[in-house]
Amino acid sequence: MGFDSGREMPDRVVVKVGTRLVVDDEGRPRRRFLDHICAQIRELIDAGTEVLLVSSGAVTVGWRMLPGPRKTLRVAERASAAAIGQPVMLRYWADSLAKVHLAPAQVLLTQDDVVNRDRCMRLRQTLEGLLAWGVLPVINENDSVTVEQVTFGENDLLAAMVAVAITPAELLVILSDQEGLYTADPRQSPRAELIRTVQPDEDVSRFAAGAGGPESLGGMAKKIQAARRATDCGIRVVIADGNVPEVLTRIVRGEEIGTCMLPGPRMPSRRAWLAAHLKPRGTLIVDGGARRALLQSDGCSLLPSGITDVQGDFHAGDVVTVNDAEGREIARGLVNYSAEETRAIRGQHSSRIREIIRRDGPPEVVHRDDMVVQVSE
Repeated sequence: MGFDSGREMPDRVVVKVGTRLVVDDEGRPRRRFLDHICAQIRELIDAGTEVLLVSSGAVTVGWRMLPGPRKTLRVAERASAAAIGQPVMLRYWADSLAKVHLAPAQVLLTQDDVVNRDRCMRLRQTLEGLLAWGVLPVINENDSVTVEQVTFGENDLLAAMVAVAITPAELLVILSDQEGLYTADPRQSPRAELIRTVQPDEDVSRFAAGAGGPESLGGMAKKIQAARRATDCGIRVVIADGNVPEVLTRIVRGEEIGTCMLPGPRMPSRRAWLAAHLKPRGTLIVDGGARRALLQSDGCSLLPSGITDVQGDFHAGDVVTVNDAEGREIARGLVNYSAEETRAIRGQHSSRIREIIRRDGPPEVVHRDDMVVQVSE
């Protein structure tokens, strides 16, 4: 069973709310929804569950506020629209939160805030402080300053990264105007059936297609991809229709609503951050012997002797992926040497490291404690 009405309430929940729930087609706030979801958040907080909110809608609000005739929003214009819409969107949330005596705190993130370990830890401290004060973090991507190469792409992925890497949560709830994941598009196929439960190793990508709308970068495919990042790190995910009465409190209490994606084993915080890392700096190609060693159940470190090629430009301490000879990613981790040094010692025995790079260093290029294996034999 994917749902359990007797399940204990989670200590911490990340809730992502889609654009078409918070504003209408004209960019006006859906006040009734905002009031209802804020009342549910208040109820959860009173019951001892901490809540972090990831809200979409700023781009739509900003775009609709522009004077003159509206045209299709270009990708390059999203940053400007977001800059206009962000303060207005926060005011909408603040108005509804005030009715249940909650204060919002706006937290705007870029991808670098997550992939940089030090910044990620400082961000975690900030969010922990807000939660301790009983303040609701309202999180969104800082669209007005991000560039295409370092953007999350959509808030489903941002929500997953918040749940995994920044404030480890037990549950991620993704709310939109879709009931969940179907076997086919329910708007086109009368035989489409709602998928209630997805197992950790079950591939459901073939069921996900389509985008959310003209201002949305999301869609069910993006939701599934984001959810997989969370479930792979041991976080349960529920995708549901936010218009269902009391949807959030009912999901948190274990009711069968929407699609529940069951998690794999829980990862320690550091390894979860590595597994969900969005921007590895390079790739290490390994031979068959190293591949087998890394995939052993007890695990091994990656030694220079097993590396056949080095791709990218990285520094010691950066995150790199480890690929086999066929190009399949088998692991990722923190590298102990720069790309130049790794190229120099690849294929060599660890005892020759000092001789080759003229300094002392660890025998492992990537230590097992700083590595997450992605697949198993």
